[in-house]
Amino acid sequence: MKNLTLSNITLVTDGKYYGSEEKKEFTVTDIVTDSRKVTNGCLFVAIRGEHADGHQFIPQVLDAGAVAVLTELSPEIVKEQYGMPEHSEFTAIQVTSTLQAVKDIAEFYLRQLNKPIVGIVGSVGKTSTKEMTASVLSQRYRVLKTEGNFNNELGVPMTVFRMREDDEIGVIEMGINHFGEMHRLASIVHPDTVIMTNIGTAHLEFLKSRDGILQAKSEVFDFFRSDGHIILNGDDDKLSTIEEKEGVKPVRFGLNKDGYSHPNDLYAEDVEPQGLDGTRCRIVTPAGSFNVKIPTPGQHMIYNALAGAAAGLAYGLTLEEIRRGIESYASLSGRFHIIHTDRYTLVDDCYNANPASMKASLGILQDGSGRRMAVLGDMGELGKDSEKLHEEVGEFAGSCNIDGIYCIGPLSHYISKGAHKTAGKKMEIRHFKNIDKFIDAIPELFKPGDTILVKASHFMQFGRIVEKLQK
Repeated sequence: MKNLTLSNITLVTDGKYYGSEEKKEFTVTDIVTDSRKVTNGCLFVAIRGEHADGHQFIPQVLDAGAVAVLTELSPEIVKEQYGMPEHSEFTAIQVTSTLQAVKDIAEFYLRQLNKPIVGIVGSVGKTSTKEMTASVLSQRYRVLKTEGNFNNELGVPMTVFRMREDDEIGVIEMGINHFGEMHRLASIVHPDTVIMTNIGTAHLEFLKSRDGILQAKSEVFDFFRSDGHIILNGDDDKLSTIEEKEGVKPVRFGLNKDGYSHPNDLYAEDVEPQGLDGTRCRIVTPAGSFNVKIPTPGQHMIYNALAGAAAGLAYGLTLEEIRRGIESYASLSGRFHIIHTDRYTLVDDCYNANPASMKASLGILQDGSGRRMAVLGDMGELGKDSEKLHEEVGEFAGSCNIDGIYCIGPLSHYISKGAHKTAGKKMEIRHFKNIDKFIDAIPELFKPGDTILVKASHFMQFGRIVEKLQK
């Protein structure tokens, strides 16, 4: 890891070094917070988490080959509280906060690598936009991208630490739910390109309004590079208020040439939905146009393809490279991932949910074959209007051309209530108190040939339902 010697790490974290002078110039091979991922030569960071304190694993990580530990406790206190094998050499850097130290190290490390970074920001669709952008850029570059849900104040640094000198560009997802968080994330990555997907209703509990969400997301520009690129959803009313930043004018994308308040620079023509197989369209760009098949269904995927195309143009890709990148897109598990079993077609969209993404997924479900069934669960962080927003999703679901809605969880009672308002008797609507009761009922609920959407916020653990239906 370029220039990440124990000496430099001590310096950038304002830490206190314990160990031999000779070892201070050792360059760490990796930085980890999970004791199970320790390898020879790595630095182990002891993080105090909700369920465990990383300091308790210090003796075993040193035995496993960690060259040093980053700790909030002195070696004496670690030895006193957790013990230490006789043969272990205890090399440590003591800091006030290991979480802050991780962010400081990540910022320093990215400066050493000096690679372009694309920051993905927005309320909905960050992960699929990140995957699409990485798919496009990888047609020419070696791309490092965020994996899983590593998009917060610990996840972003851990993503940065996976970058190496032979990586040519980083695509980093940045997720927040409080004011100030985006400022801190941007201070780590200093993005030279910012892609903003939309301003929705996620995290209203903490950010209060869509204007508050826009304000919080816009903190990304606090550390924006003046020679960079801004790529915005031009159909979004809130994002349309963003004008140039640091002298950089936004590139806008949308479904049509006319955006919300400005013309879109990239847009789609001749859109032909192909059911759950995706969408065919023509993408128009300032550099020309091309026909493409987007392999995952839904209007939101057209937006993602347009964002990816804009990023491709920003980094010099040809239209043919951009087309190949879009058509190579592969959805992730839990992110509108389509699974064909010998009985059902499953739409695994259970990683996260908010009102906008719920409605989008329900809209796509209408294109499924056989009976179209929705399994919906609670949505989190919606604030004081949570019950109303769940009911609105239910009203939308009841108006869709689908055959059944099964709701699970206390808040999802309001989804079923809303669905009853608009569905009449044309579809089956049931509510279950918890996942276990629903899973017990699965044999009587579904028939061979059904298309089944499974969607809820991550805390609902709907992956269990997908796993059961796959079996």
